[in-house]
Amino acid sequence: MKVLGIIPARYASTRFPGKPLIDIGGKSMIQRVYEQAKKCDALADVFVATDDQRIFDHVIAFGGKAVMTADAHPSGTDRCAEVARLHPEYDVVINIQGDEPFIDPEQITKVAGCFKEAGTQLATLIKQIHSTDELYNFATPKVIINTNSEAIYFSRSPIPHVRGQEPQHWLYHNTYYKHIGIYGYKSDVLQQITQLPVSSLEKAESLEQLRWVENGYRIKVALTDMESHAVDVPEDLEKLKF
Repeated sequence: MKVLGIIPARYASTRFPGKPLIDIGGKSMIQRVYEQAKKCDALADVFVATDDQRIFDHVIAFGGKAVMTADAHPSGTDRCAEVARLHPEYDVVINIQGDEPFIDPEQITKVAGCFKEAGTQLATLIKQIHSTDELYNFATPKVIINTNSEAIYFSRSPIPHVRGQEPQHWLYHNTYYKHIGIYGYKSDVLQQITQLPVSSLEKAESLEQLRWVENGYRIKVALTDMESHAVDVPEDLEKLKF
Protein backbone atom coordinates (compact mmCIF):
# COMPACT_ATOMS: atom_id res chain seq x y z
CA MET A 1 0.00 0.00 0.00
CA LYS A 2 1.48 3.32 -1.12
CA VAL A 3 0.32 6.37 0.87
CA LEU A 4 0.63 10.03 -0.14
CA GLY A 5 0.39 12.88 2.36
CA ILE A 6 -1.13 16.13 1.06
CA ILE A 7 -1.26 19.42 2.98
CA PRO A 8 -3.83 21.81 1.48
CA ALA A 9 -2.80 25.45 2.06
CA ARG A 10 -4.68 28.62 1.11
CA TYR A 11 -3.43 32.18 1.57
CA ALA A 12 -6.88 33.79 1.55
CA SER A 13 -8.29 32.84 4.94
CA THR A 14 -11.16 35.04 6.14
CA ARG A 15 -10.20 34.79 9.80
CA PHE A 16 -6.42 34.72 9.34
CA PRO A 17 -5.11 35.87 5.92
CA GLY A 18 -1.66 34.55 5.05
CA LYS A 19 -1.82 31.97 7.82
CA PRO A 20 0.45 29.33 6.20
CA LEU A 21 3.33 31.82 6.05
CA ILE A 22 3.19 33.19 9.59
CA ASP A 23 6.35 32.80 11.64
CA ILE A 24 6.21 30.36 14.54
CA GLY A 25 9.48 30.21 16.42
CA GLY A 26 11.63 30.91 13.38
CA LYS A 27 9.79 28.74 10.86
CA SER A 28 6.59 29.27 8.90
CA MET A 29 3.54 27.29 9.91
CA ILE A 30 3.45 25.40 6.62
CA GLN A 31 7.11 24.40 7.02
CA ARG A 32 6.45 23.06 10.51
CA VAL A 33 3.46 21.02 9.29
CA TYR A 34 5.47 19.70 6.34
CA GLU A 35 8.42 18.70 8.50
CA GLN A 36 6.16 16.90 10.98
CA ALA A 37 4.46 15.02 8.15
CA LYS A 38 7.82 13.98 6.68
CA LYS A 39 8.65 12.28 9.99
CA CYS A 40 5.78 9.83 9.40
CA ASP A 41 7.15 6.55 8.05
CA ALA A 42 3.71 5.56 6.76
CA LEU A 43 3.90 8.24 4.04
CA ALA A 44 5.82 7.55 0.85
CA ASP A 45 5.87 11.28 0.05
CA VAL A 46 4.36 14.62 1.07
CA PHE A 47 3.12 17.52 -1.07
CA VAL A 48 1.73 20.94 -0.21
CA ALA A 49 -1.29 21.71 -2.39
CA THR A 50 -1.83 25.44 -2.82
CA ASP A 51 -3.41 28.02 -5.11
CA ASP A 52 -1.01 30.79 -4.10
CA GLN A 53 2.36 31.47 -5.71
CA ARG A 54 3.81 32.87 -2.47
CA ILE A 55 3.13 29.62 -0.62
CA PHE A 56 4.37 27.52 -3.53
CA ASP A 57 7.65 29.47 -3.76
CA HIS A 58 8.16 29.33 0.00
CA VAL A 59 7.74 25.55 0.15
CA ILE A 60 10.19 25.04 -2.70
CA ALA A 61 12.64 27.42 -0.98
CA PHE A 62 12.78 25.38 2.23
CA GLY A 63 13.23 22.16 0.25
CA GLY A 64 9.66 20.87 0.25
CA LYS A 65 7.44 19.68 -2.58
CA ALA A 66 4.45 21.70 -3.73
CA VAL A 67 1.77 21.57 -6.40
CA MET A 68 -0.17 24.54 -7.74
CA THR A 69 -3.90 23.77 -7.84
CA ALA A 70 -7.02 25.54 -9.03
CA ASP A 71 -8.24 28.48 -6.94
CA ALA A 72 -11.92 27.49 -7.03
CA HIS A 73 -11.81 24.45 -4.75
CA PRO A 74 -14.44 24.68 -1.99
CA SER A 75 -12.51 22.43 0.42
CA GLY A 76 -9.17 20.82 1.16
CA THR A 77 -10.65 17.51 0.05
CA ASP A 78 -11.20 18.88 -3.45
CA ARG A 79 -7.66 20.25 -3.51
CA CYS A 80 -6.33 16.82 -2.47
CA ALA A 81 -8.33 15.17 -5.24
CA GLU A 82 -6.70 17.36 -7.89
CA VAL A 83 -3.20 16.43 -6.69
CA ALA A 84 -4.14 12.75 -6.38
CA ARG A 85 -5.21 12.70 -10.04
CA LEU A 86 -1.65 13.66 -10.94
CA HIS A 87 -0.28 10.72 -8.93
CA PRO A 88 -2.37 7.60 -9.68
CA GLU A 89 0.43 5.40 -8.33
CA TYR A 90 -0.78 6.04 -4.76
CA ASP A 91 -3.39 3.78 -3.18
CA VAL A 92 -4.28 6.06 -0.27
CA VAL A 93 -4.22 9.82 0.29
CA ILE A 94 -3.97 11.45 3.74
CA ASN A 95 -5.29 15.01 4.03
CA ILE A 96 -3.13 16.71 6.67
CA GLN A 97 -4.43 19.98 8.11
CA GLY A 98 -2.13 22.87 7.24
CA ASP A 99 -2.91 24.79 10.42
CA GLU A 100 -1.57 22.30 12.98
CA PRO A 101 2.15 23.14 13.16
CA PHE A 102 2.91 20.52 15.81
CA ILE A 103 0.85 17.60 14.55
CA ASP A 104 2.26 14.36 15.89
CA PRO A 105 3.39 11.96 13.12
CA GLU A 106 1.78 9.14 15.12
CA GLN A 107 -1.65 10.64 14.39
CA ILE A 108 -0.96 10.39 10.66
CA THR A 109 0.23 6.80 11.16
CA LYS A 110 -3.03 5.92 12.94
CA VAL A 111 -5.11 7.17 10.02
CA ALA A 112 -2.94 5.35 7.48
CA GLY A 113 -3.20 2.19 9.59
CA CYS A 114 -6.97 2.08 9.09
CA PHE A 115 -6.38 1.09 5.48
CA LYS A 116 -4.72 -2.17 6.47
CA GLU A 117 -8.32 -3.43 6.58
CA ALA A 118 -9.24 -4.19 2.98
CA GLY A 119 -12.73 -2.70 3.16
CA THR A 120 -11.73 0.74 4.46
CA GLN A 121 -12.95 3.53 2.18
CA LEU A 122 -12.31 6.60 4.34
CA ALA A 123 -10.67 7.16 7.71
CA THR A 124 -10.28 9.81 10.39
CA LEU A 125 -9.39 10.29 14.06
CA ILE A 126 -11.49 10.70 17.19
CA LYS A 127 -10.61 11.63 20.76
CA GLN A 128 -12.63 11.09 23.92
CA ILE A 129 -14.20 14.19 25.43
CA HIS A 130 -13.58 14.66 29.14
CA SER A 131 -14.99 18.12 29.87
CA THR A 132 -18.50 19.54 29.75
CA ASP A 133 -17.19 22.76 28.20
CA GLU A 134 -15.78 20.84 25.26
CA LEU A 135 -18.93 18.73 24.92
CA TYR A 136 -21.07 21.86 24.54
CA ASN A 137 -18.64 23.78 22.34
CA PHE A 138 -20.41 24.08 18.97
CA ALA A 139 -17.07 24.70 17.23
CA THR A 140 -16.01 21.16 18.16
CA PRO A 141 -17.64 18.47 15.99
CA LYS A 142 -18.77 15.42 17.92
CA VAL A 143 -19.06 11.92 16.46
CA ILE A 144 -20.80 8.68 17.33
CA ILE A 145 -19.45 5.34 16.14
CA ASN A 146 -20.72 1.81 15.65
CA THR A 147 -19.25 -1.49 16.87
CA ASN A 148 -17.08 -1.69 13.74
CA SER A 149 -15.32 1.58 14.66
CA GLU A 150 -17.07 3.44 11.87
CA ALA A 151 -18.58 6.91 12.16
CA ILE A 152 -22.39 6.93 12.20
CA TYR A 153 -22.90 10.67 12.49
CA PHE A 154 -21.07 13.93 13.13
CA SER A 155 -22.65 16.95 14.80
CA ARG A 156 -21.77 20.26 16.37
CA SER A 157 -24.31 19.40 19.05
CA PRO A 158 -23.62 16.89 21.85
CA ILE A 159 -24.63 13.44 20.62
CA PRO A 160 -26.17 11.19 21.76
CA HIS A 161 -28.80 12.75 24.00
CA VAL A 162 -28.97 11.04 27.40
CA ARG A 163 -32.63 10.83 28.29
CA GLY A 164 -33.57 11.37 31.90
CA GLN A 165 -30.28 13.02 32.87
CA GLU A 166 -29.40 16.68 33.26
CA PRO A 167 -27.08 17.83 30.42
CA GLN A 168 -24.27 18.72 32.83
CA HIS A 169 -24.22 15.06 33.91
CA TRP A 170 -24.19 13.44 30.46
CA LEU A 171 -20.44 12.74 30.55
CA TYR A 172 -21.00 10.45 33.54
CA HIS A 173 -23.52 8.31 31.64
CA ASN A 174 -22.06 8.02 28.15
CA THR A 175 -18.71 8.09 26.35
CA TYR A 176 -18.43 11.06 24.00
CA TYR A 177 -15.94 11.61 21.21
CA LYS A 178 -14.82 14.65 19.27
CA HIS A 179 -13.61 14.58 15.69
CA ILE A 180 -9.96 15.34 14.88
CA GLY A 181 -9.87 16.81 11.38
CA ILE A 182 -7.38 14.63 9.53
CA TYR A 183 -8.76 12.44 6.73
CA GLY A 184 -7.61 9.40 4.80
CA TYR A 185 -9.13 8.32 1.50
CA LYS A 186 -8.72 5.38 -0.83
CA SER A 187 -7.63 7.12 -4.02
CA ASP A 188 -10.63 6.01 -6.08
CA VAL A 189 -13.05 6.90 -3.29
CA LEU A 190 -11.52 10.39 -3.04
CA GLN A 191 -12.40 11.02 -6.67
CA GLN A 192 -15.92 9.72 -6.12
CA ILE A 193 -16.79 11.83 -3.08
CA THR A 194 -15.65 15.06 -4.70
CA GLN A 195 -18.23 14.49 -7.44
CA LEU A 196 -21.12 14.28 -4.96
CA PRO A 197 -23.48 17.25 -4.63
CA VAL A 198 -23.59 19.08 -1.31
CA SER A 199 -26.02 17.17 0.93
CA SER A 200 -28.78 18.43 3.21
CA LEU A 201 -26.99 17.24 6.36
CA GLU A 202 -23.78 18.91 5.27
CA LYS A 203 -25.65 22.19 4.77
CA ALA A 204 -27.31 21.92 8.17
CA GLU A 205 -24.16 21.20 10.19
CA SER A 206 -21.54 22.74 7.86
CA LEU A 207 -19.51 19.51 8.05
CA GLU A 208 -18.40 18.07 4.71
CA GLN A 209 -17.97 14.52 6.03
CA LEU A 210 -21.76 14.28 6.43
CA ARG A 211 -22.02 14.30 2.64
CA TRP A 212 -20.07 11.06 2.58
CA VAL A 213 -22.12 9.47 5.37
CA GLU A 214 -25.39 10.54 3.75
CA ASN A 215 -24.32 8.90 0.49
CA GLY A 216 -23.48 5.58 2.13
CA TYR A 217 -19.71 5.78 2.39
CA ARG A 218 -18.10 4.21 5.46
CA ILE A 219 -15.66 6.23 7.56
CA LYS A 220 -13.30 4.14 9.70
CA VAL A 221 -12.15 5.85 12.90
CA ALA A 222 -9.01 5.44 14.96
CA LEU A 223 -8.86 6.58 18.57
CA THR A 224 -6.13 8.96 19.70
CA ASP A 225 -5.34 10.43 23.10
CA MET A 226 -3.20 13.19 21.58
CA GLU A 227 -4.61 16.70 21.54
CA SER A 228 -4.62 18.73 18.33
CA HIS A 229 -3.74 22.42 18.36
CA ALA A 230 -5.09 24.18 15.29
CA VAL A 231 -4.38 27.83 14.54
CA ASP A 232 -7.69 29.30 13.34
CA VAL A 233 -7.25 32.93 14.44
CA PRO A 234 -4.20 35.01 15.49
CA GLU A 235 -5.10 34.59 19.16
CA ASP A 236 -4.47 30.83 18.86
CA LEU A 237 -0.76 31.48 18.47
CA GLU A 238 -0.59 32.42 22.14
CA LYS A 239 -1.60 28.87 23.10
CA LEU A 240 1.29 27.21 21.28
CA LYS A 241 4.33 25.96 23.15
CA PHE A 242 7.60 25.48 21.30
